Amino acid sequence: MQKKTIDHVLRSTWQSVSKMYNEEAAKYNSSMAVGFALLSIDPKKGTPSTSLGPKMGMEATSLSRTLKSMEEKKLIIRKPHPNDGRSVLIHLTDMGKTQRALSKIAVIKFNEKIIGEIGKESLNNFHFVIEKINELIGNKNIFKF
Repeated sequence: MQKKTIDHVLRSTWQSVSKMYNEEAAKYNSSMAVGFALLSIDPKKGTPSTSLGPKMGMEATSLSRTLKSMEEKKLIIRKPHPNDGRSVLIHLTDMGKTQRALSKIAVIKFNEKIIGEIGKESLNNFHFVIEKINELIGNKNIFKF
């Protein structure tokens, strides 16, 4: 039964994807979390640190560790928000932009490979199912009786 449950398939697939991205990122002394953060930061305007966590689905503690690591690797710099003195904008450094481009290539390559194997129609069906699952969970419709 374990292999037939939706949550098992989602969890094991995500673990495989995560492992794949971490193996690729390790070639550049990085991680999937760093790559995801780089892709979530606006390369021109920067991104408020407070909006990164929700955007990435990360808890504040994990995000703080990731941002600290990125700062130590000189991938990002923090600057005061010009319109809100209490807020900080995360900006990519030149090295961060280079790493972001590599992360983007990896994501595009993965997507192209999957589309090449299953086709656009199957991918659209996958997206439909995932969106429906998220909608049901978001609307708290799973455990209503």
